[in-house]
Amino acid sequence: MRSALLVLAIALSACGVQQQPPQRRATPPATVATPAPDQPIAPLPQGHPQALEPVPGAAPSVSAPAGAVSAPAGPASVSVGGGGALAQPVSDAEIRRELAASGMTANPGQATLTPDGLAIPPADAPPAVQQIIEAGNEIAHLPYVWGGGHATYEDTGYDCSGSISFVFEAAHLLSSPVVSGDLMNWGAAGPGKWITVFANAGHTFMYVAGLRFDTVALAETGSRWSSRSADEPDLTTFAVRHPPGL
Repeated sequence: MRSALLVLAIALSACGVQQQPPQRRATPPATVATPAPDQPIAPLPQGHPQALEPVPGAAPSVSAPAGAVSAPAGPASVSVGGGGALAQPVSDAEIRRELAASGMTANPGQATLTPDGLAIPPADAPPAVQQIIEAGNEIAHLPYVWGGGHATYEDTGYDCSGSISFVFEAAHLLSSPVVSGDLMNWGAAGPGKWITVFANAGHTFMYVAGLRFDTVALAETGSRWSSRSADEPDLTTFAVRHPPGL
């Protein structure tokens, strides 16, 4: 009898305290690095990026304008510390292979736009024009980055003046990057035979052998090259310049 009472007491004491399962430490959600907020930019008519000139000591990154389309895959990349990759300008050899694969050939006096958004220089274009077009193809699909191409020649993205600086440096027409305001007084006044630059304090674009080279075209088609006309309502605010002799 004493033994039975002892067993019953032990059983009752065990039921009086419900053993809680060990608490599992909640796994914190994975953190995702978020970029610094974009510097607000007031757009010009026709979606022109505004205030693209880099400010000394500041290098904010601005996302592509609204309505941007994804750039076609294909730019070369280099490995970075975290195992990811950053887009880099495509090599001349790769561009030539892509142009050869397109089956399209050069035309006299007029550059040809391929379905992939690359430009084929005219057969009779001067060497400087051919160099500009080849350099433009290297960065045609790279993203728009505010201040891109100003701190370093080869960059992961380029703004409007950084894009033009890149191709002009490739043709030895510039020795260092310039901002759009500088291009308002650069070269010779008026349109050129092969190259015509449009520039104001907030934006710049140009025509090379009949094709437009512009970051606005990049937002619309995924390539800086396009056949878009210069029909902006604010076109009178742009200075029109060209490289002497071109």
